[in-house]
Amino acid sequence: MKKLKIAIQKNGRLNEKSRDLLRQSGFEFSNGNVSLRDSCTNFPLEILYLRDDDIPGYVSDGVVDIGIVGLNIVSEKSFDVKIIEYPGFAKCRLSIAVPQGFEYAGLKCLEGKTIATSYPVILKKYLENNYVQAKIHEISGSVEIAPVIGLTDAICDIVSTGSTLISNGLKEVETVMESEAVIIANTAVDGEKQKILEKFLLRIKSVKKAKNTKYILLNSPNDCIEKIVKILPGMKSPTILPLAEDGWSSLHSVIAEDTFWEKIEQLKEAGAQGILIVPIEKMIM
Repeated sequence: MKKLKIAIQKNGRLNEKSRDLLRQSGFEFSNGNVSLRDSCTNFPLEILYLRDDDIPGYVSDGVVDIGIVGLNIVSEKSFDVKIIEYPGFAKCRLSIAVPQGFEYAGLKCLEGKTIATSYPVILKKYLENNYVQAKIHEISGSVEIAPVIGLTDAICDIVSTGSTLISNGLKEVETVMESEAVIIANTAVDGEKQKILEKFLLRIKSVKKAKNTKYILLNSPNDCIEKIVKILPGMKSPTILPLAEDGWSSLHSVIAEDTFWEKIEQLKEAGAQGILIVPIEKMIM
């Protein structure tokens, strides 16, 4: 039987989250990534651990079928791959930062300046789109030190919390692009591997959907059910079960994580009592 091949980052911020996602999706494999390859014991999936910069090229060339990598890397490398899923983690941004003492009044302040970055393609396009001419100095790592040692006037690098910038005396002034982890695929995946890929994505999406929703159980007077049902449509409609006490029912449904507290307030105002919220491990639509 053919195996679907997936590439994930060998070391770095995406490695642990990518492996966690696979485990949560029911794929069983060894705990470590000491070797460069691994195989699932319960699914036709082979895992290759690679440098993140190399993943789009390996996917494009068909060495692996899919890969988990940052959107920033995909945009920078410009290989012929397709994004098939956003797993919902490793959100960050590619930003321009300048020294704390730099009097920044807008992007035009960087006209004629030198900017260090590991993303010259993205930065060049961004500057051109904003009609700013600046010199780009490509650095493969430790970009934030460039202004400190006088190599450049500014940097363009990945920012998550901004703490690294602050510790190096820098301040974030422009967001070049928003980024996050994406699952990319070779454009020629078909046949038996396409069927395996569909089964793979079904698992991934069920975990992602579950993370964004909560299972809710509540008690309600029967004369309040109509109002509560309007607040809790659920996947189709709430489940309603009679309680032992006359005139009362139990309603079961799901609510979205991003509207959780708003919905809870509305439910209490509508007459709901004994509200219980339960995490969902997987949700298959």
